Amino acid sequence: MPERVQLWWARRQFSKGAEVPYPVGSYREAWAPFPALIRQYHPDLNAGIVLTQIPPAADVLLLWQCEAGHTFAATPDEQRRRPARERRRSAWCPECADLARPARALPMRDAVTSLGSPVPAAVANPVERTVLRPRRPRPKQRVCPKTPDLPVGEAFCSECAPKPASQAEARVRADLFARLAVTQGRNAVRVSRPFFDHMEVWPDIPLPELRVAVEYDSTGRHGLEHVGNREDADRRKDRALRAAGWEVVRIRTGRLQPLGPHDLQLATWNGAGLRRLIDTLREIRGPLLVDSYLV
Repeated sequence: MPERVQLWWARRQFSKGAEVPYPVGSYREAWAPFPALIRQYHPDLNAGIVLTQIPPAADVLLLWQCEAGHTFAATPDEQRRRPARERRRSAWCPECADLARPARALPMRDAVTSLGSPVPAAVANPVERTVLRPRRPRPKQRVCPKTPDLPVGEAFCSECAPKPASQAEARVRADLFARLAVTQGRNAVRVSRPFFDHMEVWPDIPLPELRVAVEYDSTGRHGLEHVGNREDADRRKDRALRAAGWEVVRIRTGRLQPLGPHDLQLATWNGAGLRRLIDTLREIRGPLLVDSYLV
């Protein structure tokens, strides 16, 4: 059960036998990909303990304050996993997220009660009513039928693939294809199991001849991309590609940590980054194959 930060810190002092069980900066790399959380955390609200002294897996309640002034308590894991489908800055604060979503209408029972009218028996006793009704079976997972019937691992042009939205990704694509004479225009790879209701995944830059997918990752405008639950989706995507016989190289910017053995951490994309990427492709598929496609 999560405990207050003061109690957690005192317990760690006792167990480690040190006045400062975690020096400042011990977990700087773990928190660096979360600039929004760095701005929300204030040591004066947490007994003077700095964020880089707190392990991300610690079961401790911390106080956070968003840019709107809302103060709330959450564990490190809860905050790091808060980003989901929302792409708004308010996703980092539960109060801001509630304000951003319009309130739904009251259920019939609450609406009738608020009006002061007599409540019907079927509404007043929902448990008795639901016991008599059989539970609806869970709907089966629907898979998009638009994926063509191709061998697993085959690259193709999918009509379901999202359009590229990052200018940096477009620059990486242009520089890479100017250096490698490989097939262009493919945006999907056929996989063996469903991935978000599709039998295909959509790499940022697929290289069909090398069977390597290049991904460009950044935290985005509000620090919501490729962190938390979205990092879990990236790992699922990588596993699906590797199961189809592909390898993945992720270009990780914004202090994002590597997810796979071939990922590259870059401050920005430039000529040196292109050379590192080509060298990584040589390590994966061998210089004899990769150099045969160099322009």
